[in-house]
Amino acid sequence: MSAQSPKSSRDPSRESLSSSEMPSNEADPIDMETSSSNPDDGLQAIRLVDASDDEPYADAVAKIQRCQEILGYEFQDLDLLRSALTHASGASHRLASNERLEFLGDSVLGLTVCEWLFNEYPEYSEGDLTKIKSAVVSRRSCGKVACKLGLDQCLIVGRGVTRNRSYPKSLVSDVYEAVIAALYIDGGPEIVRDRLKQWLAEEVTLAVDTQGSGNHKSVLQQFAQRELSATPVYKLIRETGPDHRKMFLMGAMVDDRRFAPAWGNNKKDAEQRAAANALAELHNAKVPYDSEQPPS
Repeated sequence: MSAQSPKSSRDPSRESLSSSEMPSNEADPIDMETSSSNPDDGLQAIRLVDASDDEPYADAVAKIQRCQEILGYEFQDLDLLRSALTHASGASHRLASNERLEFLGDSVLGLTVCEWLFNEYPEYSEGDLTKIKSAVVSRRSCGKVACKLGLDQCLIVGRGVTRNRSYPKSLVSDVYEAVIAALYIDGGPEIVRDRLKQWLAEEVTLAVDTQGSGNHKSVLQQFAQRELSATPVYKLIRETGPDHRKMFLMGAMVDDRRFAPAWGNNKKDAEQRAAANALAELHNAKVPYDSEQPPS
């Protein structure tokens, strides 16, 4: 599984960390010292560790080594990985941070996932594949995977800044994309493809279940019978509109648990959408269909 290659002779710790100013108008700031566990984020607890913390991976050298263990890959160019892990607050200048690698990693991630979906789901249309891909490469998904892997603890930041600063939620998804770019440059597309297929397997399954136009009722029934030993039932909650243009609000129930209902032009369509909402809730994801008011 691991791709082994000689380590670079360059010392990844030769540069000292310095704390540079971050823009104060970043959207959705979050205190990284305390963590984020909001279910809407899809993120596990975010833990940044700086060089002043009493942690086993607190210094840059240890973080680089730990990241290679997480990735199952030894870099030929350790400076490349250092750049991928270095936040602007821990860089000696802006170009030494992971921002340029993040730019490349975003495209590498998108292309790899597109190729994956194109080959694995030939029955889906371009529109369905676009929706699935958007869900898989979203900041929520990337941040969730990055935290699950432990990449947040490998991020190199300025000394002491985790105690004094707030950061955008996108921080962990940014380092995730930067690491993907570093893997791509150092190891090639096959290395990236193998790892993304492991890291994103659950996210792809969830996105296919909730974003594609497949038979959501069938998927929900299989899931409910397999995981919950129950069979879904559908209830008509409300209908509205004239006889020639009625709208129906249907809700799914599994073993007395009610899920977010959904509107449809007919009962069959509404049931499919209600099943998609139920699948999303069962996977702790945002429901794809609104239940507040019928579509115009």
